[in-house]
Amino acid sequence: MSKTRDNHYVARWYQEGFFEPGRKTYRYLDLHPDMTVLPDGRSFTAKNRFTSTTAQCFYTTDLYTTFFGGEINDEIEKRLFGPIDEWGSRAVRAFISTDEAERARHFQQFFLYLDAQKFRTPKGLDWLRRHYPALNQNELMREMQGIRMMNATIWTEGVREIVSAETAGIKFIVTDHPVTVYNYALPPEHDLCRYPNDPGIALNASQTIYPLSQNLCLILTNLEYAKDPDGVSPTDKRTFARNYRPSMVRTDAFIRSREFNDVEVARVNFILKSRARRYIAAAREEWLYPEKVVKDVWADLRSTLLPPSGSRWLSGGEMYARLESGEVYYQDQFGRTERPRQFLLKNVNEAALGPNDACGCGSGKKYKKCCKNKPKHLRPSWSERSIRERNLMHCRAIIDTLGLDKGKEWADVRRDLTDEQIAKIYSLHEALWPLETDILSLLPKPDGTARVVYTGLIDPRLVPEFAVGSCLYFEELIMENPFLHPGSVKSDFNPVEHPTQFHQEFLKATLLMLSVMPLIEEGILNVIPDLCTFNHHLRDQMVALAEDRLRLTSGEVEMDARTKWLVAEDFKRSILALPKEVMRRQIKQAMPELSDTDADNVLNYQHRMRERDPLAAMSDEMVKPGAKGGLLQATKMAPNFEMSVYLARVTGAFILTDSPHRWRELLSAQHRHQGVVVSNAPDLCKRIEQADMRYLWDASVVAGIRREGILQAHRA
Repeated sequence: MSKTRDNHYVARWYQEGFFEPGRKTYRYLDLHPDMTVLPDGRSFTAKNRFTSTTAQCFYTTDLYTTFFGGEINDEIEKRLFGPIDEWGSRAVRAFISTDEAERARHFQQFFLYLDAQKFRTPKGLDWLRRHYPALNQNELMREMQGIRMMNATIWTEGVREIVSAETAGIKFIVTDHPVTVYNYALPPEHDLCRYPNDPGIALNASQTIYPLSQNLCLILTNLEYAKDPDGVSPTDKRTFARNYRPSMVRTDAFIRSREFNDVEVARVNFILKSRARRYIAAAREEWLYPEKVVKDVWADLRSTLLPPSGSRWLSGGEMYARLESGEVYYQDQFGRTERPRQFLLKNVNEAALGPNDACGCGSGKKYKKCCKNKPKHLRPSWSERSIRERNLMHCRAIIDTLGLDKGKEWADVRRDLTDEQIAKIYSLHEALWPLETDILSLLPKPDGTARVVYTGLIDPRLVPEFAVGSCLYFEELIMENPFLHPGSVKSDFNPVEHPTQFHQEFLKATLLMLSVMPLIEEGILNVIPDLCTFNHHLRDQMVALAEDRLRLTSGEVEMDARTKWLVAEDFKRSILALPKEVMRRQIKQAMPELSDTDADNVLNYQHRMRERDPLAAMSDEMVKPGAKGGLLQATKMAPNFEMSVYLARVTGAFILTDSPHRWRELLSAQHRHQGVVVSNAPDLCKRIEQADMRYLWDASVVAGIRREGILQAHRA
């Protein structure tokens, strides 16, 4: 069977929409023709203008071909892009038509096709290679499929306009990268636009342009920018700019009122040509040179693309929908299903800050030592409460709720702990971290600070051993939050709905948070929730990568001594938490020769063991004979390998672990050349290995030493 190796990255049926009536060819321009140098030093440039059919345009040999040894495989062309082009052609024709029902029927398919078209071109694939330069062709094709649908949600939530060139003497052109992004603040020579980059579609002023045919062009505009083009920062992200999420939108929300004149069409063509890679085509040769008509500077072109302010956009606004279950679905104009929590928002006037004032990012540091000299893209968000501020709110609420600020001892807290207290603290945790939190905007950025991501057992008995003391050697430490997020689990395991099950886990999490509170106050420690709580797509990707990795390993993971001890302690604690009647029955079954008095003595001894254990709950509320459920007991080692690497990459951090298992995972992932580990910093690694590292357990002492500036030179 013959293989398809000439891959059209702009479909032939799409190209036909740019022919003049009755024609089967159009004019084709090579923007960067090849240059040939002869042996005698003379050179000449290849022909750059052609009259071509669709078969000869916009294709590259083996663009999608994969190779397995000597075998050539064209399944991506046939099985992936074959169906995409089939239903994509129907969707594009539906958008060209004025039949609203037909457009609604193909609405979702159209935006899935648009997303595939953006990445299937040579420019789209080069963009992907830039992020993953070590990928071979087979891996590149896999990654291309892995990012499908990345932009679909943000596009559908914007203002949609289809403009016409029916009455104009100039028509729209087609390029080798037809899904084009324009941002008036980012001209082609800007670093964010240098090949193969395009401005991110989530930036406020980024507009997506896609010619549907030579007479029609789709323009997608972010809602905030469309409403107030001069009032939003063009290079800031739009509100709730999250990819890969469901959203409810109106399929009839289209503007189709504008007829472009020659100059306006030429402006669109100028943008399309400016963002093309190498080839453009049009029905007439003169249309290939829009720069002869357009004399505007890049920023002024936006006046043509902005949707008309007087039109009914039918975009934005709140939506309510009653589901079959009787529940009501809510969504705001940005796709959020929760209303913003006003107590988490803040408005800082940077111009009014003095050098010694607290920094607006909420780090607790002075402005001059924090964000003053950082570019905006290296700052955490200034518009929301920081990770540190949320952690302190949580810790102070724990202290207040448990009465620790009124002189209560820890033993009293354990004895008096109620379901209401547990539910209240977990509810606050959920309120501090809404499911639609933009957690990446709150995380520290790769700004050169020597920070570290801790991955290991998140437990108050083990974290002080190494993680706390490491704060002397690193400027900042990032650790996963010990509290379970109520919104991340089914209702049967929700600590707000079933607090009785969480008495002991609550004590563990509370003791850990309070023990590291001095480091949180100093801005040294960021305690963050599991990132997957806020991004299900990220979770799915993490799980898929972990499963791939585990397939390459063999044998069971052997527990180290510390983990065995931890699990044994938790098991013993769970046994001691059984109701008194159950414990008595088990004692009599195990040792039937014991008298009732001896059995009572054993029970009393076990009770004293519980009292001496700072992590054992003593409240009568947690033991209710006959009640459904039980006590939840969890051993949490987090983040996992994949998420540790991801967090380290996002924050510009080292990875720190005290887990032998995690250490082996990290070592096995080191870059190797012909089987030999290749280090980027061999001298640094050697110095760290030879250093005498001393660890302190007490977070208050560590915080005090940090305030005195001790080991500052080492951290620098």
